[in-house]
Amino acid sequence: MANKEATVAELTELFSSSTAVLLTEYRGLTVAQLKKLRTTIRDDASYAVVKNTLTKIAANAAGIDSLDNMLAGPSALAFVHGDPVTVAKALRDFAKANPNLVLKGGYFDGKPLDAAEVMKLAELESREVVLAKLAGAVKASLFGAAYMFNAPLAQAARAVDALRQKQESGS
Repeated sequence: MANKEATVAELTELFSSSTAVLLTEYRGLTVAQLKKLRTTIRDDASYAVVKNTLTKIAANAAGIDSLDNMLAGPSALAFVHGDPVTVAKALRDFAKANPNLVLKGGYFDGKPLDAAEVMKLAELESREVVLAKLAGAVKASLFGAAYMFNAPLAQAARAVDALRQKQESGS
C-alpha cells in the first residue's frame, strides 16, 4: 500500500512538473526497443511504463481528468520537460519504425490531445528552427530599415556629385 502511495505521489509530481504528457501503448515492444526509445527522448522527456489505475489517480490529483478514457491496455507515458515537438517527432518516428508503438493521445498546454493532434504536434517545426526563422526575419527587417534610412543620403550624395561634375565640365 505504501509503495502504491509513493508511486501515485511520484506520478502526480511528474504530471504537475511536465510541460506535456504523451500517452502510448507499447504492447509487443521488447525491452531493448523500449530502452532505445528512452535513449532517444532522454534529453526532453522521461518515458515510464505505468499502471493505469495509479496513473488515473495521479492525473486526477494533478487536475488532469482527460486521460481517463485513454488509459486502457498496456500504457506508457512520456513526461515532457523539454520541447514537446521534439518528443512528439521522436515518438512518431519510432512508431513508424516499430508499428507496435501506438500513440494514443496526451495532454499539452492545459488541453487534452487525441492521437491525430499528437501527430500534428509532431509535424510542427522545432523550437530552434522557429527561433532561427524569427531571427532571420528580424535581421531582414533591420537591414531593410537601414537601407531605407541610407537611401536619401546616398541619393543626395549622388546628386551633389553629379552637380560637381557638371560644374567642372562647364567651367
